[in-house]
Amino acid sequence: MGTTNIRDILTCLSPSLDFFAISSGDGRIKIWDTVKGQVQTEFADIVSTETTASLFTKPGGHLSMDYTCMKWLSCDRKKKRKLGTSLLVLGTGSGDVLALDVSAGHLKWRFTDCHPGGVNAISFPSHGSFIYTAGADGLVCKIDSMSGNLLHKFKASTKAISSLSVSSDGKMLATATSQLKIFNCLDDKKLQKFSGHPGAVRRMVFSEDGRHVLSSAVGDRHVAVWKLDGSKKKSVCCLLPMDHPAVFLDSYCIKSGVENDASLGVLAISEIGVCYFWHGKSFEELHNLKPTKICASLDEEILKKHKEAVHSIFSAKLQSIGTSGSGHMFVAYGLLIKPSFEKVMVQPGADMRLKSSLDGILLPFSQSRKSKQASNTQSQVTALDCANAEGALLPLPKILDQVGVEHGIKPTVSKDVIGKQGEDEVTICMEDQLRSIGIISSDYDLSPSSILDPKILKGISVDASMPPKKMKSAVLSLESPDAYNLLNALVAAWQSRSSMGRHVLPWIYCILVNHNEFVTSQEPPTLLDSLNKLTRSKVAALSCLLQLSGRLQLVMAQIEKADNRKSPALTLEGRMDE
Repeated sequence: MGTTNIRDILTCLSPSLDFFAISSGDGRIKIWDTVKGQVQTEFADIVSTETTASLFTKPGGHLSMDYTCMKWLSCDRKKKRKLGTSLLVLGTGSGDVLALDVSAGHLKWRFTDCHPGGVNAISFPSHGSFIYTAGADGLVCKIDSMSGNLLHKFKASTKAISSLSVSSDGKMLATATSQLKIFNCLDDKKLQKFSGHPGAVRRMVFSEDGRHVLSSAVGDRHVAVWKLDGSKKKSVCCLLPMDHPAVFLDSYCIKSGVENDASLGVLAISEIGVCYFWHGKSFEELHNLKPTKICASLDEEILKKHKEAVHSIFSAKLQSIGTSGSGHMFVAYGLLIKPSFEKVMVQPGADMRLKSSLDGILLPFSQSRKSKQASNTQSQVTALDCANAEGALLPLPKILDQVGVEHGIKPTVSKDVIGKQGEDEVTICMEDQLRSIGIISSDYDLSPSSILDPKILKGISVDASMPPKKMKSAVLSLESPDAYNLLNALVAAWQSRSSMGRHVLPWIYCILVNHNEFVTSQEPPTLLDSLNKLTRSKVAALSCLLQLSGRLQLVMAQIEKADNRKSPALTLEGRMDE
């Protein structure tokens, strides 16, 4: 059976378990309703706060934010299925901390540059009045959850903090690199320190009673349990073995009031989407117990046909533990484009396999073959709903005219089209098509050398395709004033005709690199200011031009479709007249 890796996927269940947030690294955040199994809302319009535009920034939010961590904060857990007091807090690779108001569907607040270098972890106590964040700068920040204002910060490590956790009562704070440190939240005093992980800690969580800390590092095939007793002993309390490193941890503890009669459970999800469950009376006892494994999978026959449809467990919450040691948990599993949600009961020692549905898998809808000719022109139809259609990979769509839709005509592929398939692979650029019909001026072919003064060029051929080494040698052969004059002329040529960018931009770059001291020393810096404004305007127009190009291609395709439909219609009318 195939496996999938979920370590780069951000998931989070709401405290009431009614909603599930997931982000797969494309800049989008989907909020699923776990009761209805549908997408509640989607955040895809959040843009970076950087003032400089980026060529890789897409309108609509896709790939515009690099989310690194996610936590769901609820200020009032008694009100179920009401998102008014529910915030989804996220950290980004650029160092920002965001809070999304899920019910309103907009950004509530943003803390810009909270951790330069990136935010790595977010945590908060059970009351949720403030949150703690940590990142690459080694700082821990305390932020008001409603306003986003910084309340307090302190230096917890000289290295980048990879994980962070706060006890449920908000009295203790744990930070981790490869080393764990326990702090008092009131005075930031370090209480205890643990060492033992060979690499950076990926996940860390306090036990419910606040007496232990569970952690798992990158590459560690176990969960380490550390006892918080204030002693000088810094060794691990026990190790819970796993087949693969953990990406999610949770625990649950029941106190009966009688010593040595407690009941506790530990839940972990590995990076391949397998859930592990341990149950015992103490953490020391868990070390000798075999974990119960829960996995999600399809039938072997379906997996053979759809090898990419590997189901995984994304997130889980340990809700309670029965008297017999059974664990009651809520699980989110399945496929990214169509996850499933279920409450399950796990018995210790009895591995469980969750049966996943076929939702989200692209299955062909086969039609009956009435004749051999019909079988050759048979089409395959894929049915998707609004929740998973955007994340699925679909074949190239076919354009069907309105007349064909009204009469129920099915698109067919003729032999002539198949014969011309190789010719159609050579796509004509939209710009060339517009120039051929006169919409765009034909002065595109003008070269920079034809409009630049030969005295400024100093014998340099700007038009020719020149290797970088020869270009650098030619630029270095110029005196700094001559190179500055050439730079001024190249910028003016690029501003007058955008089509010259492919010729002049390499030379502009080379001059700025090799004569940077002279160029920056010129007063006033009019040339650099104009170059900066020109570059910004070109970048800002790029996304609009790409949208326009796509729409023009669609219009051209529809025009060609209409032209191809007219000739058979005329022939049919001629036959009817005869």
